[in-house]
Amino acid sequence: MNDLYQHDITVSNGGAIRIAGVDEAGRGPLAGPVVAAAVILNVNEPIDGVNDSKKLTAARRDALYDKIIAAARHGIGVSTPEEIDEINILQATFQAMRRAAENLEGQYDLLLVDGNQYIAGLPRQCQKTVVSGDAKSASIAAASILAKVTRDRMMEGYHAQYPRYDFAKHKGYGTKLHREMIARHGLCPIHRKTFCGNIISQIDLFDGKDG
Repeated sequence: MNDLYQHDITVSNGGAIRIAGVDEAGRGPLAGPVVAAAVILNVNEPIDGVNDSKKLTAARRDALYDKIIAAARHGIGVSTPEEIDEINILQATFQAMRRAAENLEGQYDLLLVDGNQYIAGLPRQCQKTVVSGDAKSASIAAASILAKVTRDRMMEGYHAQYPRYDFAKHKGYGTKLHREMIARHGLCPIHRKTFCGNIISQIDLFDGKDG
């Protein structure tokens, strides 16, 4: 039994309290959605290898994604680039987390939320924040894996639509390559315009004909 599962066993009083971990992926990129996941694990039947998604290789995340999907109740929530621009990234993240919780395939008593902020729009008494939760809680770590893999796969799909931006490589993050592609080609429909203002200040905005 690793420490992440032991954390959740303690919080859940040995499984008497039904807990769900919630985490997100994609708050910082210049393009693409923010994706959240909620996961209800059976804390008494650990999935070997569950850990903070940032500590895993892409291949390991993919393998664990399949195991979590098969063994755990889960829900996914997405906020689009348009929503991020309209309501800001913090509110869009809360929105994705609410959608993930709403899409859960089972009932929960307590949401373990990665970070130090409660999810706006959900009852606070049903939430517990866990700073660096993806490194402490198995449920949050599992959610981090589902969110990360789901978003990465979405960005690979966008790469097929907008190949000149190389989304499959950088997943929309503000790498040197990505910034150069924005400077060269302008914005495409999945760019977060509120995130890209400094980059595009000297160039024309996307005119609807790029690809």
